[in-house]
Amino acid sequence: MNQRSKKKQPLKKCLFKKDDKVKIIAGKDKGKIGKILKVLKKTQKITVEKINIVKCHNKPSSQNSQGGIIETEAPLDWSNAMLMCNKCLSAVRVKMQQLENEDKTRICKKCGEIVDA
Repeated sequence: MNQRSKKKQPLKKCLFKKDDKVKIIAGKDKGKIGKILKVLKKTQKITVEKINIVKCHNKPSSQNSQGGIIETEAPLDWSNAMLMCNKCLSAVRVKMQQLENEDKTRICKKCGEIVDA
């Protein structure tokens, strides 16, 4: 029997950072704007504040004596979000550009403004 070796796909470059403002462009929360809480590079997902809320049923335990239903933010794929530009005030695509002092920064493709805070 031949077993095919699974090749790992190379990781895509992530243009998102923690505390960036993003607009959701697909899914049940389409059109909402939120702040990134966590970036998961290996799974290519982001967790956004008050977006993609799921209910989690917890049993009573020593930490949570009562138990119950808890609402939390679930990660969503970063292809479903676009970065917000502070100058354009809209969701934009970004490009990486190297400045004179050898620093790489993210730049808005619409207006040319630096997106990094």
